[in-house]
Amino acid sequence: MLNSKLKNMIELSSRMTIYIPSTVNINQEIDNTKHVEEAAAMLAGFFGGATSTDAAGYWLSNSAGLVREKSTMIFAYCSEADLEKHIDHVVEYCEKLKAELKQDAIALELNGKMYFI
Repeated sequence: MLNSKLKNMIELSSRMTIYIPSTVNINQEIDNTKHVEEAAAMLAGFFGGATSTDAAGYWLSNSAGLVREKSTMIFAYCSEADLEKHIDHVVEYCEKLKAELKQDAIALELNGKMYFI
């Protein structure tokens, strides 16, 4: 049972995370600061705030083998209503990022499920 003090608080039941790569053309390193700040500003604008954390990602490329890259995960918690309202904009942003960074996919995690856009 939830603490009675929490029952009148705002609950944000969804979590969305965009994984910002630090490479282009499979394995050429870049500075991803611009994209990290852009994604954080977008999520903060839609949901009131965002958090970033650095990670090391690994994936298997058909042409380059095992690729290790620094990634930045930008995440935000949101209500179901705000998620419905803004999900299309977030997916469009991921599609734009994919093209701009010449990626096979951009990872978008939503409530524990991973989507490759």
